[in-house]
Amino acid sequence: MIKTFLKRLFQGAIVLVVLETITFFLIRVLPGNPFMGDRKLPDHIMEQLNSLYGLDQGAWVQYWHYWQNILLHGDFGPSLVHEGVQVSSIIAQAFPVSLGIGVLAMLLAIVLGIPAGMLAAYYRNRWPDTIVMLPAMAGICIPAFVVAPVLGLTLGMHVPGLSVAGWDSPLCAALPALTLGLINAAYLARLTRGGMVEVLGQDFIRTARAKGVRPLRLLFVHALRSGLLPAVTYLGPAFAALITGSFVVETCFQVPGMGLHFVNATTDRDYFLIQGLVLFYGILIVLANLAVDMALVVLNPRLRSSGAA
Repeated sequence: MIKTFLKRLFQGAIVLVVLETITFFLIRVLPGNPFMGDRKLPDHIMEQLNSLYGLDQGAWVQYWHYWQNILLHGDFGPSLVHEGVQVSSIIAQAFPVSLGIGVLAMLLAIVLGIPAGMLAAYYRNRWPDTIVMLPAMAGICIPAFVVAPVLGLTLGMHVPGLSVAGWDSPLCAALPALTLGLINAAYLARLTRGGMVEVLGQDFIRTARAKGVRPLRLLFVHALRSGLLPAVTYLGPAFAALITGSFVVETCFQVPGMGLHFVNATTDRDYFLIQGLVLFYGILIVLANLAVDMALVVLNPRLRSSGAA
């Protein structure tokens, strides 16, 4: 298991370097620059700004200095749009917001999605299966930019205390978390159903049924551990995506999380902020996948014996 952990960690480090390298050079070939505004700045002002932030140097020199600052000083650099603000400060302020929404959304998704998938699998091809899977398919097919405004209009405008925009009270997290939670619950329900249907059709389950094992014990003791493997595989990247902020949902509800900052940074060509957010997001994805790999090793004895995840 330790060997698997180190192998996955090494692979994750390579992924982060490749991801950040592609991002670094890609954003520099985009049209425009971070200092574009309502009016064009004089050439000598542009030269001074480029010199101040090191943008007048060659791309590879900038690339080397960027990694040097990160590895030696833990410095993501300054924001090119927000004067006097460091990228690390923006992430430190935005991440707790996205984290709170993401945790609430994932708890809601697990509470709704996994039991729904188990119920649908147990009553496969019968009316409970249909009742559960129809909303799940709708949740998968309907995008977040449709779900968010619908919830804002139906709940946010009529339920006291709920907010459709801003971040000035704890209840402001309700609608973004509900939107993300419902969408991820739909995926979890489908994955759980698929995994449980496969397990419930195996010989040891039929033997347990023949011996008179109660339905709840059959589901939770005999089938759940193996049936959750597809859902667990999905949970890692999904949770990382949730806690780093959903671009669409945070923009719809004007939540000052990482997703909203990413959208604004892309629009403003804020190079250092984009690079910092991408790297931070990549680290969370790698850690989440690493946690999923370790969870799969624990849940599946065959992975332990083979030494692979």
